[in-house]
Amino acid sequence: MAAIPPVCDFGWRAPDFSLPATDGGTYGLRDVAGANGTLIMFICNHCPYVRAVLDRIVRDVEDLHPHGIGVAAISSNDADAYPQDGFDEMKTLGLPFPYLYDEDQSVARAYGAVCTPDFFGFDASGGLQYRGRLDASRKVAGPVGGRRDLYEAMKQVAETGHGPQEQVASMGCSIKWKERA
Repeated sequence: MAAIPPVCDFGWRAPDFSLPATDGGTYGLRDVAGANGTLIMFICNHCPYVRAVLDRIVRDVEDLHPHGIGVAAISSNDADAYPQDGFDEMKTLGLPFPYLYDEDQSVARAYGAVCTPDFFGFDASGGLQYRGRLDASRKVAGPVGGRRDLYEAMKQVAETGHGPQEQVASMGCSIKWKERA
């Protein structure tokens, strides 16, 4: 079932974390922060919304790097119920940016993540400036040459410190939460 996150809460502070990565390292928010902003995205391996745009996510991350935007992706899904989202499977994607495993789902809860993909774009001081979509894609990639909402928003954050006032929410598979004891 598709889930849609809430609109951007401008200025909301990015919670810190310490999570293992598919490259063998452990990363916190400070480790992935860029000089002009930080993009934290919640993704997973199995979600058709993510799979449809993974190449575009990689492209946008690479295009944002010269603008001083740091990036990390986090997978928080219940790997017992969805084994394809487990840590060993995450390594198979070979992403060119830190892909972190939130096994206990505490980081997803701290961020209020709702779906995959769910994008959180922060300014240089850690205040939220973007909580929108990648582009017009859904379960299938949107039109080639369409507006790159995430890229344009984060480029604006890098240049001005402020995200766009008008934002279209992301849509994707709901986070697969573990049953709480």
